[in-house]
Amino acid sequence: MKRKFITSLLLLLFLNVLIKPFWIFGIDLTVQNLVGDESYGLYFSLLNFSMILNILLDLGITSYNNKNIAENSQLLHKHISNIVGLKFLLAVVYAVVSIAVALLIGYRQVQLHLLLFLILNQFLISFTLYLRSNISGLHLFKTDSFLSVLDRTLMIIICSVLLFTNITNHHFRIEWFVYAQTAAYIIASLITFAVVLIHTGKLKFYFDRIFFMVFLKKSYPYALLILLMSFYNRIDSVMLERLLPDGKEQAGIYAHAFRLLDAVSMFGVLFAGLLLPIFARMIKQKEEIGSMVQFSFLLLFVPAIILSLSSGFYDHEIMILLNYSNSALSASIFRLLMISFLGIATTYIFGTLLTANGSIRQLNWMALTGMGINVGLNLILIPEIQALGSAWASLVTQLFTALAQTILAVHFLKLNINYRLIAKLIVFVGFVFLAGFLSKQINNWIAGYLIMVSVSVLFAFFTRLINLKALSEIIQNKQSV
Repeated sequence: MKRKFITSLLLLLFLNVLIKPFWIFGIDLTVQNLVGDESYGLYFSLLNFSMILNILLDLGITSYNNKNIAENSQLLHKHISNIVGLKFLLAVVYAVVSIAVALLIGYRQVQLHLLLFLILNQFLISFTLYLRSNISGLHLFKTDSFLSVLDRTLMIIICSVLLFTNITNHHFRIEWFVYAQTAAYIIASLITFAVVLIHTGKLKFYFDRIFFMVFLKKSYPYALLILLMSFYNRIDSVMLERLLPDGKEQAGIYAHAFRLLDAVSMFGVLFAGLLLPIFARMIKQKEEIGSMVQFSFLLLFVPAIILSLSSGFYDHEIMILLNYSNSALSASIFRLLMISFLGIATTYIFGTLLTANGSIRQLNWMALTGMGINVGLNLILIPEIQALGSAWASLVTQLFTALAQTILAVHFLKLNINYRLIAKLIVFVGFVFLAGFLSKQINNWIAGYLIMVSVSVLFAFFTRLINLKALSEIIQNKQSV
């Protein structure tokens, strides 16, 4: 199982490192610089608004389906024939509720126009993710890896034409950015559906009310979990835009730093996507899971330490390099958000493990508490320190929820606590701090940053927090899998 995880992860990392950084820094950043913080801030807050409510599109179907198909692959044909119809019904519910809430909180005209397309985009994303959950549930990880970057690849092509040619003879508008995403999502969903059909054969679609009720009864706890986590992960920019007179600009400044957090978080998303079906199958077959948990945790958490701390030491320089407006404030927000990545990375391992174990009720209570902490802190801090307040709220929430999930996982899965490993991680954090402090003495900050990261990576190998020999043996299939 470790070999399948590593080889699939390497392919996923290669494809995503090839595509997504160019999307984030070459396209998304260029769009914000062209349209300005206010226009982009409006788009960013509307995007996060649409993402909070998009649980109504899914109601936990994708997460439950991924786990269920991994455990019972013979159910694929029956379930997909019914669930596709259910997804379209949920799309109508999502659209109606989203528009109603948007009107209630004061969205009008331009906001509603953009929101309608973002609602369509969320449906297309949700539908594609559901289709991909069947592919990963069958452990077809290589196929899923290529599909995972398909939409971004198409967006890069479409947006590059709009941004870097004179095809329109007009100044780039934020609406075009949204339209380009819509076109890419439509094409990606059609291709993904075609791939699923190859593995299922001819399908007949049903609107079976009894099946819908039974399936939703099983999936709704996953829906509640995703909704609560969406609130404490995405509500920041919406509250900034609504609570402050210059909310659109503040949301745009927050988006500067959040974009980089989103970029590094994609690695955690890749881990979680691979680990959920793997953990689910191992737990069902009553395999020993402790070594797999430790292995995957170190593989994500050690790089997270290096990324978080190096970003903290060089926050201002990175913001200036990316040509951000208001770089001093963006740097302060960036530093806090990157520290919160340590909590996010932990969540992607232990939260995924608890989901695979079916410990959804406990996760929901954790997420509800996290949402309360996040919303409460935002209400207190945003009026006082604006976007920086949202960054503090995010940091506190992510570290709290990560600790809670770790404790829950240790308790429910009877994991042994490796105190020696914890001590090594503490020593490693101290070493990275020392490397950062010494690297700041170098006049050239780029050289200093690269030295800090390189020395930290070498120390991780030296202390065997990341074991190259073991990785090599797993890939070459010399170790038990």
